Amino acid sequence: FFLGGCDTVEFPIKITPKSPGSFHCQIVLKSSFDIRVYEVECVVNADQADAQLEFLAPAFQAVTQEIPISNISSEDWMFEAHLEGQCFHGPAVINVPVGETVPYPLTFTPVAES
Repeated sequence: FFLGGCDTVEFPIKITPKSPGSFHCQIVLKSSFDIRVYEVECVVNADQADAQLEFLAPAFQAVTQEIPISNISSEDWMFEAHLEGQCFHGPAVINVPVGETVPYPLTFTPVAES
């Protein structure tokens, strides 16, 4: 197609996914002089949810809360955990395969009453 002296053209795309995931498509533009194929991948994340954990434990005794991490995408996930704050411990790395839910064990070990 003719751009009329301009070297760019707007091509708006509207995506209305029903769930999070990775969505792929091809856009094929044809003219009598040219064929162009554009690969488009859109990654849709779930809404961010605020969460709060409350740990109640006797002083000097550990309590562990397992936090479920569900992978409903089309790729395996590998997370690195960076915990801040004293008394909290958990694995530095966790892998969540496609279609699975893996618990992340977060442990709190209080060193005094408070």
